[in-house]
Amino acid sequence: MRIKSQKDFVAGLMFTIVGIGFAWGATSYTIGSGARMGPGYFPLMLGVLLAVLGLVITFTALVVETEDGDRIGSIGWRPLGFIIGANIIFGILLAGLPKLGVPAFGLIVAIYGLTIVAARAGDEFRWKEVLILGTVLAVISYLAFVLLLKLQFPVWPSFIVGR
Repeated sequence: MRIKSQKDFVAGLMFTIVGIGFAWGATSYTIGSGARMGPGYFPLMLGVLLAVLGLVITFTALVVETEDGDRIGSIGWRPLGFIIGANIIFGILLAGLPKLGVPAFGLIVAIYGLTIVAARAGDEFRWKEVLILGTVLAVISYLAFVLLLKLQFPVWPSFIVGR
């Protein structure tokens, strides 16, 4: 059997492997039943669903013909680096690095940092658009996580609030 879409085949394999990993990891928790779910129920079902989706995509990649075989191109190292770096910067800005003397800057500053660094991954970077997006994300995150869900984590820089 010939692979007719390399992109779909690799994506399907990735989904299947990650789904199996999640489902397997969930078995170390109490699963429970549909009526009385344990902490492992949702990750198990999500893992199984992801694995099944991956198998369907992999099967489709072997059956459905594409024009050029959907070849996998070269890896975009620059965007990949910026996206991974944005997540690392978000974590550092949110909680700080006490062992290295970096204070926590809180949720708002961390979201702006994440947005600015992640936007550098694209081909075009416009400060105005990035700052508007950062503001919208910061407001929505504050409303969702701090006001509605009442999660306890720093919102503003620790040296401003005095903690």
